[in-house]
Amino acid sequence: MNVVEHLRDRLSQVRDPELGASIVELGMVGEISVDSAGHTTVQVALTTAGCPLRSQIERDVREAALSLSEVSSVELVMGVLDARAKADLMKRARTIAQERAPFTSIPLQTPVLMIASGKGGVGKSSVSANLAVALAKEGLTVGVLDADIWGFSLSRLLGIEGEVQARGGKMQPLERRFGDGSIRLLSMGLLANEDEALMWRGLIVQKAVAQFIEDADWSGIDYMLIDTPPGTGDIVMTLARLLPQMGQVVVTTPARAAQRVAARSADFARKSNIRVLGVIENMSALTCSCGERHALFGSGAGRALSEELGVSFLGEIPLSPAISAASDEGEPAVVHENGDGPFTRLARRIVDDVAPRAGAQGCSARMLDSINRALREAPQS
Repeated sequence: MNVVEHLRDRLSQVRDPELGASIVELGMVGEISVDSAGHTTVQVALTTAGCPLRSQIERDVREAALSLSEVSSVELVMGVLDARAKADLMKRARTIAQERAPFTSIPLQTPVLMIASGKGGVGKSSVSANLAVALAKEGLTVGVLDADIWGFSLSRLLGIEGEVQARGGKMQPLERRFGDGSIRLLSMGLLANEDEALMWRGLIVQKAVAQFIEDADWSGIDYMLIDTPPGTGDIVMTLARLLPQMGQVVVTTPARAAQRVAARSADFARKSNIRVLGVIENMSALTCSCGERHALFGSGAGRALSEELGVSFLGEIPLSPAISAASDEGEPAVVHENGDGPFTRLARRIVDDVAPRAGAQGCSARMLDSINRALREAPQS
């Protein structure tokens, strides 16, 4: 397999955010060229020039191409499908949807964000909990999976407790409302004694994670957040296999050591065909009561990492005793943010830019609406 064939195969992992099918299968990828220096040109055709999901498709194609060691740079040539190509695309999309019924209750169109860092102690769980609540406060229903099987903590951080019930053969996540939205959680913290260590290894852990996805009722969620354990092992690979739409949000602290481990986590994600969506710097400067900022762990590592990876820098979460205290009480700090706090800004960045939901604003959705409206309005013979 030459470089162009290898790249086209890799691009088959990139999915249209609305249709949930490969952009290669849908006929959206045109000519690909790679010169001897690794400079690559990829032609991609959209359904309409004003597609609001264009930036996401561009980002995913670039990520897939740069995951190959033979590719040094990528130039995207964006175009628009003609009328016949659009009709063929929609026909293929319908066929694919019929042939590949989802094996989980999580639709392929639902954004899935894996919160990862590669190491412990950077605050992934705190970020996951507060981001989930911030999204819920925006009126969304957020599924939260605590995939840190050994180090589960989200049930405590979110103040969610109770017994997980089964209905129709599916586990029912426990739900708590925040503002106009809600969080639905599954965690080992709801199934095991918090003070007991789980003596599980390898296949048992993978099976537990798979059951949380395949044997649970996640229907109706707008987003899913997955808090992952440290490292780049079996759990993350299981998630990548089960959730092809999943993207990674990398969490680091300002310390360079954390930055380098987080970079390895992102490298693992790309090699596993997981999109790297952006970087969050947690535990950044502490602001004391006098208003002075203290960079206790250094500064700039998050932004530097995002530039190194070629992804968005999503923001800084300050080092704050209030965040820690609120989490210990099961009341995430974001609950008290008044519309402009760091987690609220992060949630809006996710919704508006990083992982927008596929819906009525999408180009394919609008096209389908137009077709259906034309059919309804056409004279009956």
